[in-house]
Amino acid sequence: MRGDAVDSERTGLSFEQIAGLWRRRLPWMLACLVVVAGGAYGYSKHKVKKYTATAVLSFNSSQLSQQIAGLSSNSSATSVLGAQDDDVESVKVGDMAAKTARLLGLGLTEQDVSESVTVTGRGESGIVDVAATSTSPPLAAMIANTYSRQFVKEQQSANRRFFRSALALVSKQLQQLPPAQRFGSDGLDLQERAHTLSLLSELGYNNAEVAQEASVPSSPSSPKVTKDTAIGALVGLIVGLFIAFVVERFDRRIKSSEELEALYALPLLGVVPKSSALSRSPLPPSEAEAFSLIRAHLRFFSVDRDVRTLVIASPQPGDGKTTIAHHLAEAAARLGSRVMLIEADLRQPTLAARLGIGSGPGLADVLIGASAMNDAVRVKALGAQGESDDGHRLDLLAAGTARPPNPGELLESRMMSSVIDQARSAYDLVVIDTPPLGAVSDAFPLLTKVDGVVIIGRIRRSRRDAAEELQKVLAGSGASLLGVIANGAKPRVPGSYIRAGGDGVSSAPRSGTAFASDDLVSTGPTL
Repeated sequence: MRGDAVDSERTGLSFEQIAGLWRRRLPWMLACLVVVAGGAYGYSKHKVKKYTATAVLSFNSSQLSQQIAGLSSNSSATSVLGAQDDDVESVKVGDMAAKTARLLGLGLTEQDVSESVTVTGRGESGIVDVAATSTSPPLAAMIANTYSRQFVKEQQSANRRFFRSALALVSKQLQQLPPAQRFGSDGLDLQERAHTLSLLSELGYNNAEVAQEASVPSSPSSPKVTKDTAIGALVGLIVGLFIAFVVERFDRRIKSSEELEALYALPLLGVVPKSSALSRSPLPPSEAEAFSLIRAHLRFFSVDRDVRTLVIASPQPGDGKTTIAHHLAEAAARLGSRVMLIEADLRQPTLAARLGIGSGPGLADVLIGASAMNDAVRVKALGAQGESDDGHRLDLLAAGTARPPNPGELLESRMMSSVIDQARSAYDLVVIDTPPLGAVSDAFPLLTKVDGVVIIGRIRRSRRDAAEELQKVLAGSGASLLGVIANGAKPRVPGSYIRAGGDGVSSAPRSGTAFASDDLVSTGPTL
């Protein structure tokens, strides 16, 4: 159910999520844009250049010839459009291509001319463009002009034949009239029409003429390198966006602190920035402030209950729980609290080496009865950087030198409960570092032995499926879950003052508890 809810939340992307996706996948999108645009540029640049020359034909209205021939005419808009279509078709049909190829020679064939010539009309204007495309600018102009002139010549011959046929028809009608009607109105009309047809036939009247001859083109009509590159860039951007969304959809890593909150249904206690300084101690002010803020958030839980023992857990190795447990314990100790840090990872302990403490008895030795707890506790003095001890200290109960074959049984034992109880009574805060909950089951008995559990998630590394499985287990464990810490996340409000608990933390003090003035803290570049 919880996983379905999270998936549904991911289905509708908010502006912030889209912006985050854009930032995360920008290299993918830029790579696609550059590759596709570069490919389009290279392809267009190496294509053979072609040149287009255009001759313009002008068609006069055919109504005059129809009226002279005694045919009815229609001047409606439909007939005008039909006449324009007829003009375009008349230029296309026939053997103009073959005659043009024969006239020009140059090895041209009818198919070459047909493929190079394009005939288009200009709306209702009676203007028709004859465009010829060729790899040679002069040849393109020659084809367009020869094709147009040949069409006009053919059209003139057709008109002459038309008028002669009409003249023969009128003469026949005139002869069929009785002698008395030849000099009447009908006869005179026929005689006048015959005279006009004879005159037009002799003059070579033509309803088509070359309005403008094609000139030799100075620039290629194709390829359009700039246009092709721009189209390639647009296609590349679209492909990049598609790939980014697909990769984002199938990327199972947790990508933001908001997603971490949603997965565990727990409040965000704080954000630990990604910094190489986390491997050192003491921390620089900006990194140290992140842990001071987390400690301040945890203190809110002490309003209604006493939170003294705290388990720091995570689903996978490498989430940073040991580093966070260490620095959180130090942050509390530097504020004057009595703090113990317990290393409960008995399989792969690292705290003693990290803190520069020599080998010796530890938790494992205490649990098997080989050492007393007081003898196993080490003390680390916490002085400011470059200064001597300022009186603050951190007590460490490391894992010890023993490597027990049954670490899970030891952590579940009554002796472990006794260790936690002794630490609770002696310290203000006990921070317990545990092995990964998703890798081994050793730490699960501890979850119900302590006052609270904090889950660590590493942004861009921790996997959603591991977090979802852990959330299901924790939901039925009866553990007191306090919240989550986002490790390696970008601060939400860099370089500004924020109210403690106001950075998306829902675990604010209960009603009736006022914020103290020192709840306003300067976070610098961390949160």
